[in-house]
Amino acid sequence: MPNTITLAKNYTNLLDEVYRQASVTADLISDSSMMRAGANANEILYPQIDVTGLGDYDRNSGYTDGTVSVVWKTTTFNYDRGTKISVDTMDDQETFNIAFGMAGATLQREKVAPEADAFTFATLAGIEGISKAAAATYADASAFLTALLEAKNKMDEDEVPEEGRYLYATPTLLNSVMALDTTKSREVLSSFTVKKKVPQSRFYTAIDLLDGKTTGEELGHYKKAEAGKDINFMIIHKPAIIKFDKHIASNIIAPANNPDSDAYISKYRKYGIVDVYKNKVAGIYLSHKA
Repeated sequence: MPNTITLAKNYTNLLDEVYRQASVTADLISDSSMMRAGANANEILYPQIDVTGLGDYDRNSGYTDGTVSVVWKTTTFNYDRGTKISVDTMDDQETFNIAFGMAGATLQREKVAPEADAFTFATLAGIEGISKAAAATYADASAFLTALLEAKNKMDEDEVPEEGRYLYATPTLLNSVMALDTTKSREVLSSFTVKKKVPQSRFYTAIDLLDGKTTGEELGHYKKAEAGKDINFMIIHKPAIIKFDKHIASNIIAPANNPDSDAYISKYRKYGIVDVYKNKVAGIYLSHKA
């Protein structure tokens, strides 16, 4: 769709921007050194290791024979999104070089970061076998704190290490528990390596990625899926997930090199993956509303 640019008046030097925070899932990026290329370009392999347990020791024959199994699991890249922004040279000049200069930063803050978060949470929420609380809307901080304790108990029973557990919750819920300022609330929150507030607009169990082409989806970005639920909180054990970008293309084409128009072009593409190790699904705990 065409650009919408309001030309600046000569006396105007203020910039009106939408409030958006940076990505809250950036600290979940995985170590790509544990991955290797698959048979197909859109696949990666990761190792899954199993060993047999202890057996009876015999004073005559000695140890029982144990085995080690290393299996390379295959998973497929599931995120491939991009856009091309074009700003006419005169539009850029007549907005005091703001239009193009700020377009890239605005794209990252208002579109790329929120979508990356929404995709991460929705993908993890849809993984089969993860731990889930009963659907509920928590009436107050005490109810939320009780739910957190239940989640902690579940992960403890499943032997998920405490170190590396990241708590993501809506600002309303997380602020309510922090406001309690009780020994119990402090102890529960301190058990998480990271605590992050996630705006509800990024926190759904399912989203639709808009293609930017078909009718009704021209603006691109994402929206809450019809079957999607509002997430209350998620606990993610970082070593349980696979999250990294195989390829990010972000470059600028000057008007002199643009064969189609006298305009600046900014291209952005991100190709990556969000997934869970198949033997670590207990490292994800989800609570969502009914």
